[in-house]
Amino acid sequence: MRILDWNQLDAHARRAALERPAQRSRTEVEAVVRQIIAAVRAGGDGALRDYTQRFDAVTLENLRVDPAEFAAAERAIAAPERAALERAIANVECFHRRQSLESLSVETSAGVRCERILRPIEAVGLYVPAGSAPLPSAVVMLAVPARIAGCPQRILCTPPDRTGRAHPAVLVAAQLCGIDQVFKVGGAQAIAALAYGTESVPKVAKIFGPGNAWVTAAKQVVAADPLGAALDLPAGPSEVLVIADESANPQFVAADLLAQAEHDVNAQAILITPSATLAEAVRDALAQQREHLSRRSILDRSLLESRCIVVADLAVALEVANAYAAEHLILQVREPRVLLADVRNAGSVFLGAWSPEPMGDYCSGTNHVLPTYGYARAYSGLSVLDYLKRITVQELTPEGLQSLGPTAVTLARLEGLDAHAAAVTCRLARLAEGFDP
Repeated sequence: MRILDWNQLDAHARRAALERPAQRSRTEVEAVVRQIIAAVRAGGDGALRDYTQRFDAVTLENLRVDPAEFAAAERAIAAPERAALERAIANVECFHRRQSLESLSVETSAGVRCERILRPIEAVGLYVPAGSAPLPSAVVMLAVPARIAGCPQRILCTPPDRTGRAHPAVLVAAQLCGIDQVFKVGGAQAIAALAYGTESVPKVAKIFGPGNAWVTAAKQVVAADPLGAALDLPAGPSEVLVIADESANPQFVAADLLAQAEHDVNAQAILITPSATLAEAVRDALAQQREHLSRRSILDRSLLESRCIVVADLAVALEVANAYAAEHLILQVREPRVLLADVRNAGSVFLGAWSPEPMGDYCSGTNHVLPTYGYARAYSGLSVLDYLKRITVQELTPEGLQSLGPTAVTLARLEGLDAHAAAVTCRLARLAEGFDP
């Protein structure tokens, strides 16, 4: 891991120090994705089977997981694994149940009542990637808030393995979260199926879940189409930024950096510290710990884009962290809550030495679907609210219209919108004549 001295960097070098790893050409990816989407819209289930054969090397007769496969998945999961899933679901549900907003009703003026009512999105698509590791935790993070929000139709897509089956842990997690419509489809083709529907896969209104560059591009393409489906939030490769002072345990810091770096070759891990001694100790710990990890080939590449930045003090460290806007921000300092007060841009924050990032990934209760690649400057992590629509309502009495109507008329005429004004004045005239509406 490279160690950089922030004070020795000019403006250009500082920007370079905070650059994310280069991604595959977005133009190239989008071109391929648009072809896949068009093929699925035209060919439906047949196109999905063709892409499954091409990308997953398996031929499927039925795309939907049947009861026999669910039952087999239950038998394949050991009791401790099921118990771990159940406990994670309980914690995620506990935290997310507190997020749902109440409906509200306010009288803004005499005779003028404004309300906000909540309605669940009727059909949502949950995408759970497979890749080099199964992600039952993603099922939990997507399905629990959808269930709390009360979305009537919850459709899950996940790629099959070489035997044509979905991973047992993913299926058990889905069942524990109340999902029984699971389809063995992955990649951009799954996003297309969810967005537009096929003979088997129902069309949804909004798509949730992480994925690779093709999945992300597909979500963005269908979200831009009024006939497609909305997306949850923009995202890129996983990332972590650790702020640590001289009190931090270098072994802990190295372990946190490696935990994110093992996700993907484009993942990024950054350490910011005012201690040059800690920076050296962490670099040594990274080299030692990496030797014993199973995803060494991924780490060898992702760590090339990782770095340690030595700064003058924690105030500068926080300035750099806010500029980077990390998906995961870990504060391994003596007084993390003091530093938390000035955190402006982060997907999720982990306080102190005993709050490793994987706890948020799996079971603390917060959601691990978070904005990455700098999107934390403007976006939040997934919550129950993402599955709800907030609909406003207004109701005026005759007295309310008589009192407030002239204000609307004045503003409508100010904007040159005569029909707007007329919609109010015709009612005011009727009331002036003494007639009931």
